[in-house]
Amino acid sequence: MTEVKSGDTVRIHYTGTLENGETFDSSEGRDPLEFVVGSGQIIPGLDKALPGMTVGESKSVPVPCAEAYGEANPEARQDVPRETIPAELPVEPGLQLQMQTQTGQVIPVTVVEVSEETVVLDANHPLAGKDLTFQIELVGVDAA
Repeated sequence: MTEVKSGDTVRIHYTGTLENGETFDSSEGRDPLEFVVGSGQIIPGLDKALPGMTVGESKSVPVPCAEAYGEANPEARQDVPRETIPAELPVEPGLQLQMQTQTGQVIPVTVVEVSEETVVLDANHPLAGKDLTFQIELVGVDAA
């Protein structure tokens, strides 16, 4: 049986959970996730777990935040005046918005706090600072 190595194209089914057991993503009911091992297409902690696996093999992969989406960066939080956000927008914690940098780059942000004067926006990835666990099953491999 073929063992996965860097450069192979693989297909996996996965379920990602937080430390409290809450599922944050899963391929259940969808096509398997396909990517090239070692190419940087997925988070490093999951990518490193694949070499040596064979089709049909399943395993649990703990991924510390440093090998997932990194630590949350406090500088990625920004207070903006409430009046700079369109009044028709129902601003509430958890709302996903997009900001544009001076160079035109679009950045997704999440509303984390709202007051009458300010809205706090967070540009960190929603999973930044969190340790993750993936239950993965290798369902296919195309050797490089």
